[in-house]
Amino acid sequence: MAKSSVHLPVVGFGNTLRRDAWWAGPLATGAVLVAFIVYATFRAFENGLYEWGPYLSPFYSPRLPAERIGIGWLSPAMLILPGPASFRLTCYYYRKAYYRAFAMDPPACAVGERSRDYRGETRILLFQNLHRFALYLAILVLAFLWHDVWKALWFTDELGGVHFGVGVGTLVLLANTSLLTLYTFSCHSLRHLVGGGVDSYSTAPLGRLRHLLWRGVSRLNLRHMVWAWCSLFSVALTDLYIRCVATQTFSDLRLL
Repeated sequence: MAKSSVHLPVVGFGNTLRRDAWWAGPLATGAVLVAFIVYATFRAFENGLYEWGPYLSPFYSPRLPAERIGIGWLSPAMLILPGPASFRLTCYYYRKAYYRAFAMDPPACAVGERSRDYRGETRILLFQNLHRFALYLAILVLAFLWHDVWKALWFTDELGGVHFGVGVGTLVLLANTSLLTLYTFSCHSLRHLVGGGVDSYSTAPLGRLRHLLWRGVSRLNLRHMVWAWCSLFSVALTDLYIRCVATQTFSDLRLL
């Protein structure tokens, strides 16, 4: 019998037979996530320059008057961001991303791990199981963001009159909210919620509707990673755009 020519990788953290730059993905992921966290934290503490005309930053939506509810030392963003942040933190895709980027366990496919004694979400990461409840919060926030898009269509003139219009900021808010919607509605938990736990659609209550919803979410779910990253960039860039307009770094261009 001929001997096998397959060589198994040496056991141990970081050991692998891979010759590609497997570390580049986790490194880039970690850098982007850290940059986003730093920027979002700065904006939450800055507590200003989050509104211009009909535009409201997604970091501050819904707009909460923190000073009126007895905790004026907190910015509205500090009260709002935990909701969307909890959705991303417990997201199935982002778990893989930051486990690899920060914990390096596992660092990448076919790369040696730190330990095989994995406890999953049964101990310190038990909060990850709250992802479905975070989904409900994310959907609620989406409703406010779409309302902000509607408000971004109405501009006040010098005489106080309100007129329909479209500015670059309107399109920026629309694009951001659309990407956030695609990310939220491609969620694995939503896919299971609408029909993933059904054994037979033909006999289940509202079976046809649930099957239709399940198929729709399943198609979006195929690009869940894409929507996750695009929406992360868009929410930061939208906030930055509104900040730049508010500081008169550049002017918002009226298209209509």
